[in-house]
Formats: sequence, structure tokens, C-alpha cells
Amino acid sequence: MADTRISHIELDDATILWRNADIEQERRIAIFDLIEENLFKPVRAFEAGFEGPYMLRLSVQDGRLSMEVSDRSGQHLETLVLGLGRFRRPIREYFAICESYYQAIRKATPQEIETIDMARRGVHNEAAVLLQERLEGKVETDFPTARRLFTLICVLHIRG
Repeated sequence: MADTRISHIELDDATILWRNADIEQERRIAIFDLIEENLFKPVRAFEAGFEGPYMLRLSVQDGRLSMEVSDRSGQHLETLVLGLGRFRRPIREYFAICESYYQAIRKATPQEIETIDMARRGVHNEAAVLLQERLEGKVETDFPTARRLFTLICVLHIRG
């Protein structure tokens, strides 16, 4: 029976140049939630008989997202590469709104925090849909998995 999920995820620490406590918390939550529940079916590997679970390593190299997919024993199955040009604006917007959100948590009213959080979720949701579109034909995934993967892509883009 197929186990089309990610059982382990790793971010390339060399890609992450800087992070603060808020970003580190976002990273931890995204990885925890992703491992707890996800749908991840790399089409070529699956069709070649590798039915999961999968290990995933994310890195950014030369403006491209590298998704190294391995089987549960760590044997490399394939590397998926996505150009990140279409993600520049959503990543920039997500960082800006997250900064506003983190500041609001410390001193804004609950209503102001809720308004900012709604905007943050909107940007996050749009980026998740974009990621699903970009993965089409390469990886079958669901919306919550795409959302969490987008969070991790953002973590890989932090420059301080």
C-alpha cells in the first residue's frame, strides 16, 4: 500500500543566512505540521515503483528551489528544480506582512492583529496555490502541504 507522504524534511542550513526567534518558530511549526499530516507524491518516483514515504531536502541554488527526494532509507530518487521568479513577490509580501504581524502581536489590539493575520493568510494561501500549480505534473500534493512548503521556502530566503 502506498504511503505518499513526507516522513522527514530537511532544510539546507547553508541557504539560511539569518533567522530570528519568530522565524525559527515558524520553521519548527511548519516542519512539525508537515510531518504530522501531508500528501506528497512525486510522480516519476511513484511511477517507478517508489511508493513512499519520502524524505525531502530543500535548498535554494542560483534562484531555484531544489527539492531532493529520497526514499525512507535515504537513497536519492530524484531532484526537482523550480524557478523561483514567480515567487519573488509573494515571498516579499509574506515577509512584510509577517513583520507587521510580529510587531502587532506585541502591542496591537486583538482586532488589529486579526486584520493583519487575515491578510497574512491570504498571501500565504495565494502562494500555496501558485506552488501547487508549479508542482503540477511533478508532485501531487494537497493545499495544506503546499502552504507549509511555502513557509519553508520563505525560511530559505531570509537574508537578515
